[in-house]
Amino acid sequence: MSKKLCVVGLGYIGLPTAVMFANHGLKVHGVDINEKAVQLINNKQLHIEENGLQDRLVSAIESGHFTASTEPVEADVFIIAVPSPIKADKTANLDYVREATESIVPFLKEGNLVILESTVPPRTVEDVMMPVLKTSPLEIGTQLFVSHSPERVIPGRVFEELVENDRIVGGINEKSSQLTVDLYKTFVKGNIHVTDATTAEMVKVIENTYRDVNIAFANELAKVSEKIGVNAWEAIKLANYHPRVNIHLPGPGVGGHCIAVDPWFLVELQPELAKIISLSRQTNDSMPEYTALKAKQIMEEKGINNGRVAVLGLAFKGNIDDMRESPSVEVVEHLEKLGVDYTAYDPHIKQNNLSKQTQSLEEAVNHADLIVILTDHNEFKTLDPTVVEGSMRTKMIFDTKNCIDRTLWEDNQFDVFLLGDSKHSEV
Repeated sequence: MSKKLCVVGLGYIGLPTAVMFANHGLKVHGVDINEKAVQLINNKQLHIEENGLQDRLVSAIESGHFTASTEPVEADVFIIAVPSPIKADKTANLDYVREATESIVPFLKEGNLVILESTVPPRTVEDVMMPVLKTSPLEIGTQLFVSHSPERVIPGRVFEELVENDRIVGGINEKSSQLTVDLYKTFVKGNIHVTDATTAEMVKVIENTYRDVNIAFANELAKVSEKIGVNAWEAIKLANYHPRVNIHLPGPGVGGHCIAVDPWFLVELQPELAKIISLSRQTNDSMPEYTALKAKQIMEEKGINNGRVAVLGLAFKGNIDDMRESPSVEVVEHLEKLGVDYTAYDPHIKQNNLSKQTQSLEEAVNHADLIVILTDHNEFKTLDPTVVEGSMRTKMIFDTKNCIDRTLWEDNQFDVFLLGDSKHSEV
């Protein structure tokens, strides 16, 4: 295939997608308004962390198949992969999608295909993109083709899942869908399922909303378990042995650019109907405060009224550097509101984004009364208690991800607390 692609948005989805196409022989030009990111990319350096991305980026650039700048260029296919965050009022901010679409209009020519990969509220293609694209002299559906094909990958495994996962393609007409299917067959080995654009938008939002509702259920189980002498993690594990049960796991909140955001798209569209979805969002949004209060309570139960917390983990999930919508940040904010002193550390986040963040584990645990694990990085799962015990003022650890070896820490005289567990703790 000799098509030329222009990928708008070189973040956690856009850059791996662009590099993947480039490494499969297509000419790809990447676009991002972040000048620093573009400069790093052109210097074969990364502004994001993703397994396997560095080597693939170098290969794509050195082969001459990938370039990047802050402006679009003429191409056969335009892929829009920009953020679609929520505003403070929990409504969708589609400015990036609109502006990205506007940016490509001067470069469109007959026969072009425009694909939106961003996760968006249903009807975004119809109500946001199409009015912009209609400002082009090209006739939509015969001269200009449009579709939505949402990403369905998880950070840390993007390249594997780009290839292996099934893909959803929703075109505005049959020709749009077919062109999109043909393009993704360049590397997709999973099945490609075709529908209309609005249904494709709905499918992606449904997938993330399902997980959010399930996690909210798990978080409620954790709260109930703490009142009745049960370890929620044990109970959920046993319940999941049932062949028709698949309960997710509790935690300090839900983060990331998908699960913590997308359910609000449905609430915004139909607030009177999306009752369970809204309640689940509220439940998961309440967990950071619940976690901070729990940490304060643990210390006070041990007679420590002016304690110091070492917060371990700021990324929204393990082994990545992505802090978008991370509940850890909210936990820290609630600790501040409660007047609890803290230091935060994350080995994957190489620059300090918080006032009390450090790049040193030793500094984070120095004179701490309680370690609070908020992200299940491998570094924390395998953390040796003997490495930190000498620096701490009080030997206590609060695991919100059920990721440490409890016996190992207890053998080193640590008081171990687990979110959702009152079977092993009085707190």
